[in-house]
Amino acid sequence: MPIAHETAGFTPASRLAGLALSEIVQISEAAAALKRAGRDVVSLATGEPDFPTPAHVIEAAHQAALAGQTKYPPTAGLPALRDAIAARAPGPDCAAAQVVVSTGAKQVIASALLATLDPGDEVIIPTPYWTSYSDIVAMAGGTARLIPCGIEAGFKPSPAQIEALITPRTRWLMLNSPSNPSGAVFSRAELRALAEMLARHPQVWVMSDEIYDQLAFVPFASFRSVAPELAGRMLVVNGVSKAHSMTGWRIGWGIGPAALIGAMITVQGQITSGACTIAQAAALTALTGPQQHLDERRAAMQARRDRVVAALSAIDGLDCPIPEGAFYAFPSCRGVLDRQAPAGEVLGDDAALCQYLLQDHGVALVPGRAFGMPGHFRLSFAYSDSELDTGLARIAEGIAALQDGAS
Repeated sequence: MPIAHETAGFTPASRLAGLALSEIVQISEAAAALKRAGRDVVSLATGEPDFPTPAHVIEAAHQAALAGQTKYPPTAGLPALRDAIAARAPGPDCAAAQVVVSTGAKQVIASALLATLDPGDEVIIPTPYWTSYSDIVAMAGGTARLIPCGIEAGFKPSPAQIEALITPRTRWLMLNSPSNPSGAVFSRAELRALAEMLARHPQVWVMSDEIYDQLAFVPFASFRSVAPELAGRMLVVNGVSKAHSMTGWRIGWGIGPAALIGAMITVQGQITSGACTIAQAAALTALTGPQQHLDERRAAMQARRDRVVAALSAIDGLDCPIPEGAFYAFPSCRGVLDRQAPAGEVLGDDAALCQYLLQDHGVALVPGRAFGMPGHFRLSFAYSDSELDTGLARIAEGIAALQDGAS
């Protein structure tokens, strides 16, 4: 049925050229559509914990609503929440003026890049990377300079690799530890080596995305605590979405120099204003209330990681490193590419493999190309054991059914 009053000749802004809905979202929506059509589909595509938001956090939101905390918030965030974030900031002492609360960590990243990038400015991004990084850089008018970091490098760049890409137009280095999608975690020694290199390039700022810090399975160190001398040109990004299972509450924050935070608040004030007051009240309780669920859930995620890695490693043609944090496995699938599906299609790349596994075997995964590293796929293990077991069995079955493309 045609849409009434459809406007002919619409042309989007040039800043949207090459941008589209995240492939992660596209795959999740495709899996949901198959389910609505009656297909039996297990989705292991989305980075969202299956645990509920803690009950005491939900109660805090309820009480905030009953108490009338339903008016416009301060653009930068509720003072009590900014104070709590500042008090828990890693590294040097932090004041509330160095904190902005936003509608999710993604908005923190977008506000920072919109506030700092001019056309032609460059942002160095190690790959694999969270798919939105490069898109937000492009929307802000910048140019992403990518550093491929494969399995052999532990999915982490060396200081020399980064330094080779630095130019007078380099404005930011974006890091993510623990990493989405690889699960890689930078050690203290690795961060110190990066800091010593960055000391030679004072124009380069660091954006350290630490949203998975509470889900590290090895010792975690914030870049701000390891390199306090860089705090004056560093933005730490975090939030309650992952560790506290509060994805839908949409609360993230940035910690950085007051001048940067002020510019980000200016941007935020013209886009969303402040984040939801009730969600901020919930986030405050998540930070200051009981914390035992963090250890319990981390242990559960580590157990899931171990079963997933064991199962994927047992599949001929897959190479699955052990993730050190977050809740993703990022195996190489190069060993099964160019094989032929039973219907005759040759699976020439990771996207074709993931499409085959979704359509023919009912399991949704995200191809590595979405993260800037083809030849891999991402599997989220933030799902129940039964869903993981079913999905892993379908992956094994689907790959076992492939034949050598030359046959």
